[in-house]
Amino acid sequence: MSPWGLLVAWAVHDAEELATMAGWVERERPRLERMYPWIRWDLLRVSQRHVTIAIGLMGLVMTAACAAGPRSRLFQTALAGFGLHGVIHLAQGLLTRGYTPGLLTAATVVLPYSVWAWRRLRAEGVQVSGGRSALSGVALFLVAVGGVHGIAKLLSTPPADRWF
Repeated sequence: MSPWGLLVAWAVHDAEELATMAGWVERERPRLERMYPWIRWDLLRVSQRHVTIAIGLMGLVMTAACAAGPRSRLFQTALAGFGLHGVIHLAQGLLTRGYTPGLLTAATVVLPYSVWAWRRLRAEGVQVSGGRSALSGVALFLVAVGGVHGIAKLLSTPPADRWF
């Protein structure tokens, strides 16, 4: 199995996020505030520059995982994180009772690719780390998403507007 299929699936999914993420919170904010008034929706607002930087940085992470190859823990951890990302998108759609950025390709690309890739790895006799990859995937997902969004926030916020 070519590891680069993961990068292609990721790119298709993140193209949807790139096209829809910036501005979504503002457009949906009145409805979301009625549903979940305790959430600080203003903190979740992101600019197009922020989204573009975050996706570019995550692209570097995914490229490194694919370059490591399907037998590597890094690839399997990234694959587990990618699948988790798809599940999170479905949960977001249910919780908001509507479209959220990335929902369409989560259902049609992320989850089907993830299931197919795990089956293919096993069929090819690749030793799959199983639960360790899943746990590592969760940890990598949290660190990677938090890290790329933190860096994107830093790079997309003018120095005069930063808190530090």
